[in-house]
Amino acid sequence: MARAAQRTRRGGGIRRGEARAGYLFIAPAVIITVVFLAIPVLLAFWVSVSDWNGFQSPLNPRVNFVGLENYAAITVEDGLDQRNFGRSIRNNFYYVLLVVPLQTALSLFLAVQVNRAVLKGRGFFRTAFYFPSVTSSVAIVIVFQFLFLGTGAVNAVLRAIGIQGPNWFNDPTGIFHGFVSIFGLTTPPPFLADGGMLGVSWWEWLSGPSVAMMVLIFLAVFTTSGTFMLLFLAALQSIGAEIEEAALMDGAGPFRKFFSITLPMLKPTLFTVLTLGLIGSWQVFDQIYILGGGAPGGTLMTPAYLLYESSFIDLQWGQGAAIAFILFVFIILLTLLQRWILRDRAPKKRGVAQTAVKGGVS
Repeated sequence: MARAAQRTRRGGGIRRGEARAGYLFIAPAVIITVVFLAIPVLLAFWVSVSDWNGFQSPLNPRVNFVGLENYAAITVEDGLDQRNFGRSIRNNFYYVLLVVPLQTALSLFLAVQVNRAVLKGRGFFRTAFYFPSVTSSVAIVIVFQFLFLGTGAVNAVLRAIGIQGPNWFNDPTGIFHGFVSIFGLTTPPPFLADGGMLGVSWWEWLSGPSVAMMVLIFLAVFTTSGTFMLLFLAALQSIGAEIEEAALMDGAGPFRKFFSITLPMLKPTLFTVLTLGLIGSWQVFDQIYILGGGAPGGTLMTPAYLLYESSFIDLQWGQGAAIAFILFVFIILLTLLQRWILRDRAPKKRGVAQTAVKGGVS
């Protein structure tokens, strides 16, 4: 007994040594996380509930706690701040609604094409499709500015086929408003003009992305599809050839094989691509900044740019921090919703039962 107790005490000493070594190994990562992530987040939250104006330290005794005033100013109190926030949410909502599905579908399509063994020059196409992703967004935005000028190359092509193109980056017209104006509906019905949310009427919420925003949506899809193509390509190459051979032997055609076998096996990668696309789309800033702000008519304003404008230009740091936390909650909720939609579902019991009954009858 004494020897066993002695071995136990000796083993415990070794375990304690291992635990101590483990804590030492993870200590640098924990310290970096606390200093550069946890403390800044807590400090930003304090700024969002204070009247700090950007001068001196936010922990200065003269900085006062104001509760939820900054959150209320952009969400429930009527005024320009609420209206700007509402517009930015509307603009970014349409941006996300179009960019995420389009870039996901395009990147998956490109990955399937460059993964085909019969395609010659696959290395060239993979590099060409990925090239916009490694190019500076500043350079691409400037190129797009030249292309989509009123006298730019895009309008020159449209004029050649008899179409008068818009002044793309200066046109605030929503595409849905533009469409219904074809049928003579140019003024809002009373039930759409009176009500609204976040200081923006329902008629404005239903305007759709502006012509200027459509150019940015096209630019985002063009620049991000290459990166996501690589993720899909890596996932496609991890699918064994024996699975495709089994599908072919069972008589599955190309479409059946893709939608019933390949696409379900890509679900983890699909979730990653959708999540990264969702987060990136709600944080769009650099393109807006390069184009000079939220013009035309505030239709390019996004929450990320409004956060910058409120903090660094208007010196309303509390409202800027409040926008950041509301944006954070948006992203978390949408990611959870996306995870729920893409969750693994159990096979339908009714179909199994019917099959069993049929098998028993036969």
